[in-house]
Amino acid sequence: MKSIYLFILLITMGACSQKDTSIHPIANDYEYEVITDKADVPWGFDFLPDQSILITDRSGQLFHYHEGKTTEISGIPEVYNENQGGLLDIKVHPEYPQKPWIYFSYSSTQGENDGAHTALARAQLNNHQLVDLEILYKASPNTKKGVHFGSRIAFDKDGFLYLTIGERGQRDVNPQDIAQDGGKVYRFYEDGSIPKSNPFYDEPNARKAIYSYGHRNPQGMELHPETGDIWIHEHGPRGGDEINIIKKGANYGWPVITYGINYSGTEITDETSRPDMEQPFYYWVPSIAPSGMTFVKSDLYPHLDGNLLVGSLKFVYLEHLIIENNQVQKREKILMNHGRLRSVKQGPQGFIYAGIEDIGLVKILPKE
Repeated sequence: MKSIYLFILLITMGACSQKDTSIHPIANDYEYEVITDKADVPWGFDFLPDQSILITDRSGQLFHYHEGKTTEISGIPEVYNENQGGLLDIKVHPEYPQKPWIYFSYSSTQGENDGAHTALARAQLNNHQLVDLEILYKASPNTKKGVHFGSRIAFDKDGFLYLTIGERGQRDVNPQDIAQDGGKVYRFYEDGSIPKSNPFYDEPNARKAIYSYGHRNPQGMELHPETGDIWIHEHGPRGGDEINIIKKGANYGWPVITYGINYSGTEITDETSRPDMEQPFYYWVPSIAPSGMTFVKSDLYPHLDGNLLVGSLKFVYLEHLIIENNQVQKREKILMNHGRLRSVKQGPQGFIYAGIEDIGLVKILPKE
């Protein structure tokens, strides 16, 4: 097994080490088969124990794929389907069906003010319908800004539930203020209650669910299969997309430090590091607009095994990051020019699946 599973995290206080910033097409690209084309923007998906798949479409639809048949699931609450908002990630409880909960995130209009903010909910699946719906967390206040909702869901090995929420286009207000929602990673118990061990639980006026802060728009989150660390990636502005390894109570710097600039080309800040702020494990310049990520731990794909896959919305490929000695040693493009790679996940039988906009959910075929 490659050394990604044995690495020791060495983050310096200065600039993040970038071993390789170039990228190359893979020789002999992978092929895929379309599993279902029902979701136009397959934002998230996850697997039930019978190998069937739940797939979200950003429009607000939830689909269940099973043995060649795709059925729409009813019972989704009202979704604010505007710009980057909509029905977002989905996660099956890791102890399903003993704990028969389906978790999902979406942009919700509930609460004061016009517009929306990111919400986390759970429900149970019964005959193609969601029942016993519970809203576990709703960020506030609502805003009409249509950007940076996040949002990914993950469980860690101790059973804690994590959620990412973007800073909702309010970079000078939300990400550095623990009294405000947005630009954060949140941690809960499985029922949505907040652990007293969260870093800011006893801080006056703080949002007690916050686990880390200083994020921009995290649209990838995954549990490292060996270390148990929570990894995320997040959109930078123009340049400065990041991969971060989440630490309790840590500040990841946005917008005080960044490797990116404004979309107009002007400077955001001249600082890329501060002693009290975390450096990214890796950053992209130029931005690739990352969405979705998965660690590969599968003998079906020897070339990918032990490494990280990240979808690129901007350049319409799936990025393969080869990580050795705690650094990205090489980057490769796979699934090139098929569409915007929105989501990617390894299934329980070792196959890798990807959500491609305007195509649907596909299974990447191992090479013979």
